[in-house]
Amino acid sequence: GRIDMAAPLSEQTIAIIKATAPALQQHGVEITTRMYARLFENEDVRAMFDQAAQDSGEQPRRLAAAILGYAQNVDKLQNLTGAVARMVQRHVDTGVKAEHYPLVAEALLPAIREVLGEEAATDEVLAAWGEAYWFLADILIGKEAEAYAEREGA
Repeated sequence: GRIDMAAPLSEQTIAIIKATAPALQQHGVEITTRMYARLFENEDVRAMFDQAAQDSGEQPRRLAAAILGYAQNVDKLQNLTGAVARMVQRHVDTGVKAEHYPLVAEALLPAIREVLGEEAATDEVLAAWGEAYWFLADILIGKEAEAYAEREGA
């Protein structure tokens, strides 16, 4: 199905996200590594993750690649259909629920500012990333809820 059911992102947000894609390409793994460090201060969240993938750096690399793919395709979401389906599958396999998404936002946005610095990661940039994050999160939450319901009914 289509993945652009939510209220569309504003033109301004799309422009900002695309403009920050090169910085994400350069610093993405540093951002996601710091994001996970923040996230894992919560023991319950930490327990949901494969520590081997974390220790090898595979998990931060995978997320950095996903964020970069999103930034580069934020104006052509149809390109992300396959990636979204894989993400939903992985999330349902690991028990990700709607209540986990705010925790990630609270870890990701400060990590972007920490790594890129205040001049690059202005309030406007962080607001745009917050909007883009929740746009994608709402799509994932909806699709994951459907997947959980199918599993329970199977």
